[in-house]
Amino acid sequence: MEDRKLTATRQPRIVIIGAGPGGIGAAIRLQQAGFDDFVILEKSDGVGGTWQHNRYPGAECDVPSHLYSFSFEPKADWSKPYARQPEIRAYVQACVARHDLEPRLRLNTEVRRAAWSDTHTRWRVETTGGEAFEADAVISALGMFNHLNWPEIPGLEDFAGTSFHSARWNHDHDLSGETVGVIGSAASAVQFVPEIAPRVRQLYLYQRSANWVLPKEDDPYTPEQIEAFRTDPDLLRRSREEFLANIEGLVYFNDPERVRACEQAGLKAISAVTDPELRRKLTPKEPWGCKRPLFANPYYPTFNRANVELVTDSIERITADAVVTSGGQARRVDTLILATGFQTTRFLSAIEVVGREGLELEKAWSDGAQAYLGITTRGFPNLFMLYGPNTNQGSILYMIECQLEYVLRQLGRLRDEGLAWLDVRPEVMQRYNDEIQRDIAGVEVWQAGCTHYYSSPSGRVVTQWPHSMGEYRARTARPDPEAYEVVVAPSGQTR
Repeated sequence: MEDRKLTATRQPRIVIIGAGPGGIGAAIRLQQAGFDDFVILEKSDGVGGTWQHNRYPGAECDVPSHLYSFSFEPKADWSKPYARQPEIRAYVQACVARHDLEPRLRLNTEVRRAAWSDTHTRWRVETTGGEAFEADAVISALGMFNHLNWPEIPGLEDFAGTSFHSARWNHDHDLSGETVGVIGSAASAVQFVPEIAPRVRQLYLYQRSANWVLPKEDDPYTPEQIEAFRTDPDLLRRSREEFLANIEGLVYFNDPERVRACEQAGLKAISAVTDPELRRKLTPKEPWGCKRPLFANPYYPTFNRANVELVTDSIERITADAVVTSGGQARRVDTLILATGFQTTRFLSAIEVVGREGLELEKAWSDGAQAYLGITTRGFPNLFMLYGPNTNQGSILYMIECQLEYVLRQLGRLRDEGLAWLDVRPEVMQRYNDEIQRDIAGVEVWQAGCTHYYSSPSGRVVTQWPHSMGEYRARTARPDPEAYEVVVAPSGQTR
């Protein structure tokens, strides 16, 4: 077996799990930093991650395109401020082509298990197809949006019509002239409901609780503006910085004045609904920021259509051809669309991961997912997460970019110091997470009692970062070698 001692001339072997923006961004930065021994494992048949899977009509990003892209891979010709799914997916595909990453990609390769060997000090990553990849380090780019959230409604399996989850849209099924029931009124529904409403005969939208849906300035860029971004890199950089400053103010939920301003913007948007009773039902009872902030311009005007009905009564059951709500009212539907989101709190535990001394990640996270800086978790050496626990804030690509620079520093230590492994110290991770939870408890709107995807079953908020993106960049840029327990690889060790 070849000598695998990690030296400046012997790179660590790395497995990247996932070919979404995080995984592709990681591959680009690895190459740029001189790490050339890596592979990207992707369960889908294409790259793009959530933008590969989520292809429902009207799917688009809530973060401005100039900021929802990497600073090391800028795109000057976005068609409009908030890009739609096809354009974002094409951006990721273009990154693959520009950096010649296709030879590194293993598509249709789903990871089922990753296990650390204390004896050999390396990871063994196994796929559902029976392949195995050995690695000195693993970078997980699974993120939050992997496992679909299927609602537990009596009779759902008995429905005889067409049904599908919005995140796995059935494009072969024509909704024209049908009666459609949509269960869920959050992020995906506010985007696709206005798109399908003009085509269907009748649309019933089942809303459990109202969400704040704010407007956004999204007029397409003119050819002249796009050309200016192409020819003036400083203009593109300034646009990115301006968007960053605006979002930093928008998503800092501890500013009561900002919360009130957003609620006023939301109420103004709701005023487009002509029926006063509908406006009442669409007006949230919780403060803005308690749930995920949503942005969409055509959502509220859709309720002025005669063929759209908002249903706020709770769903009791589903029959072969109808949705039955409290009181026994049955509304017949041809197609049922489940806009019920994802199991967002599982992160990397969505697959089987085994660390030092047989520690299972799912058990280690029994109280909820937690990690140091959202990147690395005790007991799992040389394992790094992108979009990990408590890193959801603002532009996730900006946050991932911060994480990538941090991961590169740790990989550099493995290589340059000839380390077998490094693992965050338990007291460091505990202190960090205690502080994060204390800060989360201080964000008033998150304690307002609304239902959201932020919390694990234990009630621990595991998705949100309670500070600014700038603060996260500062923390991840800070050298912290003392935070890790390290073991030097024995001279001449084979790997």
